[in-house]
Amino acid sequence: MSNEAAKLLPFLEEMSKNLEGDLHYDQLIRTLYATDASVYRELPLAVALPKSKGDIKKLIGFAREHHTSLIPRTAGTSLAGQCVGDGIVVDVSKYFTKILEFNKEEGWVRVQPGVIRDELNAFLKPQGYFFSPVTSTANRAMIGGMVGNNSCGTTSIIYGSTRDHTLELNTILSDGSEATFGKVSKEEFEKKKGQSNLEGQLYQQIYKELNEPVNQENIKKQFPKPTIQRRNTGYAVDYLLDTEIFSDQTDEFNFCKLLCGSEGTLAFTTEIKIHVDPLPDPCDVVVAAHFRSIHESMKATQFAMKHHPTACELMDKIILDCTKENIEQSKNRYFVEGDPEGILMIEFRGQTEEEALQKAQRMVDAMKEEGLGYAYPIITGERTSNVWALRSAGLGLLANIPGDEKAVACIEDTAVDLDDLADFIDEFGEIMKEFGQKPVHYAHAGAGEIHLRPILDLKKSKDVEDFYKITEAVAKLVKKFGGSLSGEHGDGRVRAAFIPIMVGEDNYQLFRRIKNAWDPDNIFNPGKIVDTAPMTSSLRYKPDMVTPEYETAMDFSHVGGILRAAEKCNGSGDCRKLPVSGGTMCPSYMATRDEKDTTRGRANTLREFLTNSPKSNPFDHPEIKEVMDLCLSCKGCTSECPSNVDMASLKAEFQYQYHKSNGVPLRSKAFAYINSLNELGSMTPGLTNFLMENKSTSSLMKKVLGVAEKRNLPPIAKVSLRKWYKKNYSKLPAPEKSLGAVNFFCDEFTNYNDAEIGIKAIRLLRHLGYDVLMIDHPESGRGPISKGLLDRAKVLANKNVKLFKDLVNVDKPLIGLEPSGILTFRDEYPRLVKKDLVGAANKLKRYSMMVDEFLAKEIQRGKINAEQFTEAERKVMLHGHCHQKSLSSVQFSQKILSFPKNYSVETIPSGCCGMAGSFGYEEEHYEVSMKIGEMVLFPAVRKAEDTTLIAAPGTSCRHQIDDGTGKKALHPVEILFDAAGLS
Repeated sequence: MSNEAAKLLPFLEEMSKNLEGDLHYDQLIRTLYATDASVYRELPLAVALPKSKGDIKKLIGFAREHHTSLIPRTAGTSLAGQCVGDGIVVDVSKYFTKILEFNKEEGWVRVQPGVIRDELNAFLKPQGYFFSPVTSTANRAMIGGMVGNNSCGTTSIIYGSTRDHTLELNTILSDGSEATFGKVSKEEFEKKKGQSNLEGQLYQQIYKELNEPVNQENIKKQFPKPTIQRRNTGYAVDYLLDTEIFSDQTDEFNFCKLLCGSEGTLAFTTEIKIHVDPLPDPCDVVVAAHFRSIHESMKATQFAMKHHPTACELMDKIILDCTKENIEQSKNRYFVEGDPEGILMIEFRGQTEEEALQKAQRMVDAMKEEGLGYAYPIITGERTSNVWALRSAGLGLLANIPGDEKAVACIEDTAVDLDDLADFIDEFGEIMKEFGQKPVHYAHAGAGEIHLRPILDLKKSKDVEDFYKITEAVAKLVKKFGGSLSGEHGDGRVRAAFIPIMVGEDNYQLFRRIKNAWDPDNIFNPGKIVDTAPMTSSLRYKPDMVTPEYETAMDFSHVGGILRAAEKCNGSGDCRKLPVSGGTMCPSYMATRDEKDTTRGRANTLREFLTNSPKSNPFDHPEIKEVMDLCLSCKGCTSECPSNVDMASLKAEFQYQYHKSNGVPLRSKAFAYINSLNELGSMTPGLTNFLMENKSTSSLMKKVLGVAEKRNLPPIAKVSLRKWYKKNYSKLPAPEKSLGAVNFFCDEFTNYNDAEIGIKAIRLLRHLGYDVLMIDHPESGRGPISKGLLDRAKVLANKNVKLFKDLVNVDKPLIGLEPSGILTFRDEYPRLVKKDLVGAANKLKRYSMMVDEFLAKEIQRGKINAEQFTEAERKVMLHGHCHQKSLSSVQFSQKILSFPKNYSVETIPSGCCGMAGSFGYEEEHYEVSMKIGEMVLFPAVRKAEDTTLIAAPGTSCRHQIDDGTGKKALHPVEILFDAAGLS
């Protein structure tokens, strides 16, 4: 903390007592809020999470009295540095989240600024309406941020921008007074102008400025072409000019036009009234038109727009190549043919799919006749969501470019008239050649806005210089075409320096006067739009910095070391989505809504301390421990984070390094060595289970280990699976037909706790025609990995790879029941084993799979037929395991459960169950664990009819369902076992 900030510490302490909400000024929280999704970093004085308008007024008073500032923030996904500053970050995303009022007849909704766009649309959908601007961040972008940036998104070619839908804004002005801005008639304008308060002064000032003929001429002459819908450079005074007050237009004056896109620099918004549209035509199809050059795709865009699509988006080769390495998005690129330089995703809608297809086919036929493109797959039905998921992931995927060079946001927001687009891109390409660049192109082609990014290493002084020079050169090019340097992402810190080039010095001075009138003490988000610091200052990385290298137990060399693994996070905030959006990442954030519980928060903290720590062990920081505490190691980020930030591995490595300075806690040792403890308990299973179930002894055990009192401890099986196999397998009846052999991995949980499930799995496999081989092998190492005992995990990984490398192949795969056990072969083993075993581990992981996956593939091959199972009707509800979702697929479980002719399967749209191995057993995590379960899983299970079977492949998931609902969940093989008539 700086000396000036330290002087304010007593006042911050006093202020924290006077707020209904929260005020944080510790190092950790300030670190978490020092960055957004831009290239900038600046430690704030404090972070406030207000609960009421009264809190915001107090914060405004504090800022004025102590000459500091307020930086409004929602999801913090700003690309231009709008959410970065040295004042108090005011985060409304936790408490200002209410949908206040909906008027169906008039088609509007009133919300607080922290309402998430997709959450709002989930509320509106049953009423037949939706809020139409849709950003790629719509599952975490909040309405307040969308107003601040004037967000547009993929649908802007039909529905316009957020500015077009904003009807009223309830605000608190810089003097602490409240003001509501909306449409005002000429008469109402005069009344407002006559007020003696700050609100009246604002109407007086804007009238004086815009009534001046010289100012009017400057605006008309210097502003971007009015045909460009996405024009967001500076303050939108051109919209105010085109009203009945200042022109012969009939539009009523509305200050919301100015406040939209003002980036929180003029007033603090507390409520937002927005227009909503009737739901679009229900059926959509997407034409994925493939092109051999970007120029061709630009020409095709102009052509496509004549056919009136509802969306027209571009992805170039660089981004498409990034999707190949992303677990989640590699599944979504199935429609890509060959190696195109660019793909236009062109959407058509209709009341029926046939109507939409006819529109699409007409465009495809015309495009072929014009000689544009070489492939035109048309995607229909539910699969269109895969296309848009691929497009939405574009920003985060750019972080997957190997090394320190990244696609940098600086010129990514340019918008020009559609008729100028192809020529603009051609000239842009020539400029980039001068800098030795092959930039990234993606996004809103149909709206004349291509997100263009140079590839730069901002750790190098030369590239920092180019960062400025490229932006300046492109600004001049955009001006040549009468375009807007900012189309939807805002000016912030990165583009504000070039506003005088874009609109002229006179208009820039007008912006400064407007800012001064609204905010004379400069307390609202200073240094954005006007009077900004140099664009190359306060960058995340110091020029010519050397990235520290650390020796780690787990191998991070594929990403350039552990620090670069954390640096992959670009701040796009995909980890801030809520359950309504689906997916697994980040369950603890979904429960707490605290930034520290996101993958982004954890990555930022790691990056901060691994870059700047003065300690000999840079992992030995309580701040890192705090942010890692609620990480469930669910691995959701492994597939769902577009940047593939693997927080589960980062947490395991952190724990390993932290233990070096602080020792290993007793509970961590107990859970890490749970296999050894269960082995001891299995010698006298009756006595062990009595001690775990007896209230007195059970409570004592839980207290010693820090286990939640309300948890039921998993009982020990009467006989271990391994013992049963050795004694009984040879006695099983031989199948009628032999289908081959499988290696069965006897994981530690199945062996001692879920032996009965293991027995049923082996009997089922044998019954179906498979020879089940089970050798003596060590445990998987899941316990040691989860607790950071990586030396122990390495020993187990090396032993297992050595044992199985010559036994497992395509004809004899390694299969297992417990997802977290068998999938360790796929995920951690290649990064844990000795160098001479890495090749074997990588080969082995290709043939290691869950039983569910193996059976589904055998069904697909026709080796197993439905006649082998009952024809009785059953309904099954399936909850997938987190590791399965990330590293395999729940579809395999769904396929085998629906294989019996009359079995119907409903997959619960749940993320993590909340148990996550030992996490949910731990006393201090119990409440969060149960809260996660209550978000989707528990309610769905409780609503199920008594005759419905609940399926869950994970042992932790089954225990969580039991503890949370009192219902017994079954492993899918148990259900198939019964369906096969076995007993």
